[in-house]
Amino acid sequence: MSNKKVLMVVTNHTKITDDHKTGLWLEEYAVPYNAFKEAGYDVKVTSIQGGEVPLDPNSIPEEEVSEWAEAQELLKDTAQLSKEDAQGFVGIFLPGGHGTMFDFPDSETLQYVLQQHAEQGNVIGSVCHGPSGLVNATYENGQPIVKGKKVTGFTDPEEIGMNLDQHMPFMLETELRNKGANFSKGEDWSVHAVRDGNLVTGQNPMSSESAAEKMVEALKEQ
Repeated sequence: MSNKKVLMVVTNHTKITDDHKTGLWLEEYAVPYNAFKEAGYDVKVTSIQGGEVPLDPNSIPEEEVSEWAEAQELLKDTAQLSKEDAQGFVGIFLPGGHGTMFDFPDSETLQYVLQQHAEQGNVIGSVCHGPSGLVNATYENGQPIVKGKKVTGFTDPEEIGMNLDQHMPFMLETELRNKGANFSKGEDWSVHAVRDGNLVTGQNPMSSESAAEKMVEALKEQ
């Protein structure tokens, strides 16, 4: 199954402010992870720094979700993303969580891996704040990966509604538009995911399943 491997990259960033913890949004990782596994893909889970992955406290269900157990277990000790992860996969998926806004855009390794996946024509998927990894991602010729593409992500109104806009390094919707993306969005907190060729994006946590389904659809068409 070496030709059916999907790479997932998650955040290691732990806080927005000293009194506001963040990290990976669990649903945005666990639901796509299960979708890829159920579709027959091997999944490699990596993080920007490696090691244990912090979860956004607000994303942890009051009652444990048994079907997420396998995915969660892998977060206890992840491999650090490396340039070697640019090869050997048919797709890459970036789950969100506010932590991604801080360590995805400036990770040279992630930007290199995304560039190589894009050049190879692999499927690139992300959800909610995960597209923060795409704002600085370019092809080898310097063109932004999102330029001219229909994409979505956590919207400016959703960010403002959470009163976290003033704490973000940038506004995701605005920045994707600035990079030439044709930004598409549904109502706040509604399910909204879009696919433009090999680029798949989801708007918010509620869109995790839809984004994963579109990703699997794109993978199967390869």
